[in-house]
Amino acid sequence: MSTAPDTSKAKADPKVDAKAKKSAVAKPAKEAKAKPAAAAEAEAAPKAAVKKAAAKKPVARKAKASADAPKRPVHSEGRLAQVLIAPIVSEKATMAAEKHNQVLFKVMRDATKPEIKAAVELMFKVTVDSVQTVQHKGKTKRFGKGSGRRDHVKKAYVCLAAGQELNFSGEGA
Repeated sequence: MSTAPDTSKAKADPKVDAKAKKSAVAKPAKEAKAKPAAAAEAEAAPKAAVKKAAAKKPVARKAKASADAPKRPVHSEGRLAQVLIAPIVSEKATMAAEKHNQVLFKVMRDATKPEIKAAVELMFKVTVDSVQTVQHKGKTKRFGKGSGRRDHVKKAYVCLAAGQELNFSGEGA
């Protein structure tokens, strides 16, 4: 019996013949791929063993900062002198002072909470519990035909420790 495809069937049904050709071509290709895959698995086995051995080795980690290690630099006094721009004295500020023992300050827009805390403690010799900040965007206003915008302001609500107070009025100083 001949292994050559029958041409009479190909003329009758070309779809069947095309499928037969693809399957005949695909079988040897699968066998060819299977052999290198088995060889690749055999080669990969030693590599996997090396990876597992490497994973078992303890990883050297950086030691946590000890008490002897130098801490972050303290804020410079020149910078702290510039952080606080002005105290805010208003009805809202007075209510915050009475209810929560807080003082309001206008501060630099790039000032951080730790800087504000350090500046208040340095300038007024008081203990600060916490600091909350508010970014207040300036209003857009018209001036005749032209328009402009007020400056953006950062406010700091500084909560003082119990028994501490600041007096801006100058009485008793």
